[in-house]
Amino acid sequence: MESVLKAKRRLKLFPKLLGSCGVEGTAYAKCVVQTDDPKLHQCQKEFLMFKKCLEQAAKAHSTRI
Repeated sequence: MESVLKAKRRLKLFPKLLGSCGVEGTAYAKCVVQTDDPKLHQCQKEFLMFKKCLEQAAKAHSTRI
């Protein structure tokens, strides 16, 4: 049951993590919606930057994604 509580705590922090990565998230979203038919790995650079930002934000909050 403790694992469920830990997961709930992480989920409650997720909006803060997303908020701290607004610039990277916006860049990724713009890349994805740029075309009507996005292809696999088309926005990989933006995604990796967004992912790295989320990981760093999670580390700063002493949690994981």
